[in-house]
Amino acid sequence: MKKNGGTKHICFYIGSLHKGGAERVFVNLAEYFQKIGYRVTMVTQYQFPEEEEYALPAGVKRVLSDLTEEELSNSRAVNLYRRIQKLHRIWKREKPNLVLSCIGKNNFMTVVTTMLTHTRSVVSVVGEAREEYPGRLMRMLANHLFLFADGIILQTERSRSFFHKRVGRRAVILPNSLNPDFIKARYEGERDRRIVSVGRMDANKNHEMMLRAFAALADRYPDHTLTIYGDGELRGYLEELAGQLGIADRVAMPGVIPDVAEQIEKASLFLLTSYSEGVSNALIEALATGLPVIATDVPSGGTVELIVDEVNGLIIPAGDEKALERAMDRLLGDADYADRLGREASKIQKRLAPERVNGLWREYFEKIMAK
Repeated sequence: MKKNGGTKHICFYIGSLHKGGAERVFVNLAEYFQKIGYRVTMVTQYQFPEEEEYALPAGVKRVLSDLTEEELSNSRAVNLYRRIQKLHRIWKREKPNLVLSCIGKNNFMTVVTTMLTHTRSVVSVVGEAREEYPGRLMRMLANHLFLFADGIILQTERSRSFFHKRVGRRAVILPNSLNPDFIKARYEGERDRRIVSVGRMDANKNHEMMLRAFAALADRYPDHTLTIYGDGELRGYLEELAGQLGIADRVAMPGVIPDVAEQIEKASLFLLTSYSEGVSNALIEALATGLPVIATDVPSGGTVELIVDEVNGLIIPAGDEKALERAMDRLLGDADYADRLGREASKIQKRLAPERVNGLWREYFEKIMAK
């Protein structure tokens, strides 16, 4: 991959590689671009212990942009100025053709620090735009600074409507690619009587609603269990709640596991009960596995980008426990209908196949770099 006699160089800029949706997207993209011949650098502000972060592919350089103790000041304004200076120096030193950033203020930093350089800037919003840019000031800054970026990537049409029309017109919608581990034939045998969910145990994921709906149906479906994969600050509370609801012996919380695809492929039902999401990787993977899925209609539009209600899954209002209970009852009580939804769901493998989706990102980046 040559430009002006040298290898094209892409930098990814993100807060950290702590295990999460946006971080995994960036690591997957870094691996793809390195494989097709780009020079790739990952710039992060922070670094967590190795077991808490996604591993970078061999050959991808890691650069930290946070201020050292010696560089820190007692003044927040001075620290902001120094962070801008430091990041600008990184771009001057690394000389990337393009920088891709995501998540809130990281996008602001990228636009400001690539000014007066030969580096193209691309900002991306992979989560809920209203959460990344809350309040009038943040929204105003996004609408202003994004106009100075060379490229803008959003993941849903609802995100486009959050921004000023001038920003929305310039933005492109690019999806996340599917984890290759989930590209396989759908399991067609008898399904385990397990309901599963995958996600961090925090207030936003609303596992409490999941537990309460399951408890309400427990007597009607005495052979079914609920397994929640993941960990987080609410794990203890959720374990205690399961006990209070009388379902502790039918609820499992194995924590974070490496082989999610193998663990969920035979399940009867997958649940996503979040209040807010971007385009959920866990939901993409459940659909690709061919599971019958119930998911909440999150404000970003991430769910409706993936699911056509009653065609390849069921969509319920966020926070609506009774709607979840009715949807679960419908699918657990009608195995044939649940199976039809699961078969349709698995077709997302073709739509979000890595070779197709990564090709779209590459095409867009090369268009930006050719300006």
